Amino acid sequence: MGTVHARSLDPMPMHGPELGVQADDIEAPEIEQEPKQEVLENKNVVVQRVHIDGLGRTKEDLLTYEIAEVFRARNLIDVMRKSHEARQKLLRLGIFRKVEVVIDTSRGEDALPNGLDVTFEVTELRRMTGSYNTMVGNNEGSMVMGLKLPNVFGRAEKLTFQFSYGTKETSYGLSFFKPQPGNFERNISVNIYKVTGQFPWSSLRETDRGVSAELGFPVWKTSQTLKWEGVWRELGCLARTASFAVRGESGHSLKSSLSHAMVIDTRNSSILPRKGGLLKIHQELAGFTGGDASFLKEDFEIQLNKSLFWDSVLSASLWGGLLLPIGDKPTSIADRFYLGGPTSIRGFSMYSMGPQSEGDYLGGEAYWAGGLHLYTPLPFRPGRGGFGDLFRTHFFLNAGNLCNLNYGEGPRAHLQKLAECIRWSYGLGIVLRLGNIARLELNYCIPMGVQSGDRICDGVQFGAGIRFL
Repeated sequence: MGTVHARSLDPMPMHGPELGVQADDIEAPEIEQEPKQEVLENKNVVVQRVHIDGLGRTKEDLLTYEIAEVFRARNLIDVMRKSHEARQKLLRLGIFRKVEVVIDTSRGEDALPNGLDVTFEVTELRRMTGSYNTMVGNNEGSMVMGLKLPNVFGRAEKLTFQFSYGTKETSYGLSFFKPQPGNFERNISVNIYKVTGQFPWSSLRETDRGVSAELGFPVWKTSQTLKWEGVWRELGCLARTASFAVRGESGHSLKSSLSHAMVIDTRNSSILPRKGGLLKIHQELAGFTGGDASFLKEDFEIQLNKSLFWDSVLSASLWGGLLLPIGDKPTSIADRFYLGGPTSIRGFSMYSMGPQSEGDYLGGEAYWAGGLHLYTPLPFRPGRGGFGDLFRTHFFLNAGNLCNLNYGEGPRAHLQKLAECIRWSYGLGIVLRLGNIARLELNYCIPMGVQSGDRICDGVQFGAGIRFL
């Protein structure tokens, strides 16, 4: 049997004799032809050797875990499938620029009649790589330059330096990432960073200098993250017209916090999904490991997507959060929740609802927001099968509330306050999906339930980002 490049799972063409079968043993006129894939699946084979060609600084013991399943294959189709899966695992390590798979019959004195050799031909990344790109955040854009040292010590470690300059935020940081051999989802990372952000809705400027350590690991179908973060925060006024409430928040503080995040994501796409769901739960405890800030912060996100008739999709989402101060010190404007804008409650200006002072929005200690969306193809399907498929018509209904709570009251009083003065909006528009990077929305919004002090965007509103309600 000749050499096979297994780049796909398509059945191999059957040319010449099969494994372990001589041509003289086959009487073609008397044998009924079987489907090619069935013949391949019924052929027992043994993977005798697996080679990895092209290794330089990568340690072989790291790759042993990624290719182990290939040896357990028992027929040709299974060999191709497990080889393809091993190739994906090798690429996921982020240390190879190219991985190709070659399957051939075993050769040598110990070769079995049905023995196979599998060879992975790899091309390692350079010791240092650079990148330059643009990113879209929550209604802001940024230019990002990075320098990466992949596979620093030969076991898929990664050292990254990144500089980002954006419309509202500038940052730079150094991070080190190391996965556990054989379990890429179990990993640790250490980060050192500085971030300077401008928040015009609060007339606030914030500079964070921090260090963090993270441990990521899977549990059943969930992705879990444990994190410690220490941040030196410097708050200042963005304008001379800043309110006294914002001026009172100005100054230096130190936050040391422990946090945990759990994510279950079954969506087929994070940008514009057609099916699946998302559950994200995050908890943060500050003050237990020192620092000036002391609070417990809980927030969650739920999203469900269902494909309907005529290539339309119904999507429902729910966000919520609660910030509990610990001790007598009030919470900081930098830790509270913000709501409103084209990525959350459409029809309202960016983060411009809820508690405010002299026109500056101070955030809230409790919030909820829900959305119901119907995505359909463009009328008459222009550009179908091509560029037109990146666009969707969008009908939406959003609602939510943001407020502060009196923690001397009971849970029922809290729920009653969150149910009062609900802001909501509805409208329609067009959504453009930018690959798996971000999405753009151009909507006509009609805000309702507007409260005193809220800023609205009645009519056309543009939004860009990754995370939308």
